[in-house]
Amino acid sequence: MDAPGSPSLGKAVPAVLIVLDGLGDRPNPQTGGMSPVEAARTPHLDGLVARGQMGQVVVVGPGVAPESDAGVFALLGYDPVRDSPGRGVLEALGVDVPLAPGDVALRLNFATLDGDGGVLDARVGRSLSTAESSELAQALTRADLLAPEGIRAEVRATVGHRGVLWMRPISGGPLSPNISNADPFYEKVGGMGQARRPETPKLLRVSPLDASPAAQRTADALNSFLERVGPVLAGHRVNARRAMSGKKIANGLLVRNAGALPATPIRTFHAVHGFAGASLTEMPVERGIARVLGLADRYVGPMVGDRDEGYRARARATRELLDSYPFVYVHLKGPDEPGHDGDARLKQEVVEAIDRSFFGPFLAGLDLDRVRVGITADHATPCILKGHSDDPVPLVLVGEGVTARMGGSGVKFGERAAAAGSLGTRSGSEVLGLLLGRGPVA
Repeated sequence: MDAPGSPSLGKAVPAVLIVLDGLGDRPNPQTGGMSPVEAARTPHLDGLVARGQMGQVVVVGPGVAPESDAGVFALLGYDPVRDSPGRGVLEALGVDVPLAPGDVALRLNFATLDGDGGVLDARVGRSLSTAESSELAQALTRADLLAPEGIRAEVRATVGHRGVLWMRPISGGPLSPNISNADPFYEKVGGMGQARRPETPKLLRVSPLDASPAAQRTADALNSFLERVGPVLAGHRVNARRAMSGKKIANGLLVRNAGALPATPIRTFHAVHGFAGASLTEMPVERGIARVLGLADRYVGPMVGDRDEGYRARARATRELLDSYPFVYVHLKGPDEPGHDGDARLKQEVVEAIDRSFFGPFLAGLDLDRVRVGITADHATPCILKGHSDDPVPLVLVGEGVTARMGGSGVKFGERAAAAGSLGTRSGSEVLGLLLGRGPVA
């Protein structure tokens, strides 16, 4: 039986799930003791709250501070531990790396390290340009650092300080993704990564996670690779120019979440849910998720130039997709970066820009009696922590068949309203069903 307040399961109700990366936060002195989200002026989001229902989501599970890929897998109805091929694979697919069976891929950050492997800055001050990281990546690839081990190691820059390490066995036996992370800020759990907050972050030695010779070979090779990158990076002209201009240098790599193409392909979104979908994404990892799940891919790339115009363009693209597909997944990176940087005022500004320039145009002329909209986050990134946490994140459902339960106007979109909302506390795996009317909405 259909749940009260839900559309009939027989109806083809168009739906859009909008994921605001790292949205969840905590009270912060920079924003008057409120969270950056609650401090933000968000008339469009507040209007959706008044018209719909609100709750909060524990995205993956209590005590788990998920990475974005794990959060998105959960929100799209998958098990991130069991189903994800790993962050490295998703990042690689997002930038067209031609992975083959037997290859291993890892996500990497260019980083600033001290002489003992201590992490001085995991993102090179967030000032490393994509052009600079591309030069460094090409130098590492040309160096062919694992040739003595019979492995071809290629580095692909993606966005800013981010990249992918692609390992291909040439001789000497197979490789395995079943290895630990060198990045001290993330722990690998199955196909999922979860955030850690080490007191004294230091590059970790990679270990095999099973007793296979392939895992041991891969761990040993990766440790050798990380030892050999230092001289290549330290002597590069990119870092010489950065040092002369007083910028942090990219003299090390943090690698994490090794993955490989699964022997059995992941079931597509259509196969799992019974209908086609599309995605609008800004970062390679979410593009990789869209590709591996068979979602039509509208990749707009990271935000550059005028922020408001960028969000307006994303709103237009979302409406175009919604005209053509029964389901659209939208991922907006904006709130996450200021969370990592501990900049609550900037996070407030980003949330306001999303409300003003994405939700304003997106909602203009949209008949909410004929569509369903869900708004949530893939994880929290509290500014006071400068990293991901397991905090619940807000969830708003509005549109066809959703009865207003927030008491009319005057309710502010934010964490406190979400905690008190009629939807209660839900798991990430419940969100898509709620949005589609396949579970209780009240």
